[in-house]
Formats: sequence, structure tokens, C-alpha cells
Amino acid sequence: MKAYSSCVGEGPFTAELFGDEAEALREAGLEYGAATGRPRRVGGFDIPASRYGIEVQGANELALTKLDVLSYLDKIPVCAAYEIDGVKTNRFPTGGKLMRAKPVYEYLDGFKTDISKCRKSEDLPDAAVEYIRYIEKAVGCPIKYVSVGAGREDYIVLG
Repeated sequence: MKAYSSCVGEGPFTAELFGDEAEALREAGLEYGAATGRPRRVGGFDIPASRYGIEVQGANELALTKLDVLSYLDKIPVCAAYEIDGVKTNRFPTGGKLMRAKPVYEYLDGFKTDISKCRKSEDLPDAAVEYIRYIEKAVGCPIKYVSVGAGREDYIVLG
């Protein structure tokens, strides 16, 4: 899964960011349709949706991609929960509840450095490792691989 969220087309996207914050993330991640060139919708990592995806797929390890894209951020947005009709929930809703869900964002410290040459977890800045561990704990599944660039060899094997 991606270190942040993106979406193509219409429909509910609870973690969606807007304005300058969205534009900066879209540019950093080159989030444009391959065929159409249309800008993709972007947002912070979505914990409830990701946890749900892991559960329904029966995943037991994850690859976290595009961590390097977040290197420009002072604070990294993470959609930690949803608020539906004034009630906070960590569960991914269905039906009409999903349409009414609003993001509850937390912000983690950014790492503000180029990580594309990192090949071991020890090479990563502490804040990047903390982000990985936070996501891993929040979704309840170990992260085995982390991509730190666009090249085939731009990844780290964890554990």
C-alpha cells in the first residue's frame, strides 16, 4: 500500500485533502492518470480503509510504497479515524455511513530529507522509521518492504 492515499474518479474518499495541501502531495507523488493525465485525488494514509483492506484480503505482510514522496512535509497527515454523525470510529463503514464519514487527522513529524539512497532501515531518519512503525501498528500488519524511490532497486527490506 502507498504511504499516502490516492483515488481515481468519483465516489467517497474520506481521507481526501484539498487545496494547496492536496496539490503539493499530487505534484510530489506525480499523481496523474497515465492515459488521461488527469490529476488524481490524494489524501493522507487512511488507517480505517487500509485496515479493512488488509482484513478482507487476509494480508500478513505489507509493502509500503512511495515513502520518499512524503520527504518534503514538516508534518505528515494520517487519517486515523472517521467521524460519522458526531461519533468517532476506527472501523471502515459501509453504505450511507461511508458517504457521511469525515476524516479525523493526526499529524506525525516529517523527516525532511531525501531517503532515495537508503537501503537499510538504519539509513532512514528516525521520523521515517516512526512513521513506518505507526502505520504498521495502526493497521495491525507488519511492513516487510518500503520503497524509497521510483527505481527497481529503491527499496528496503525490514525485519
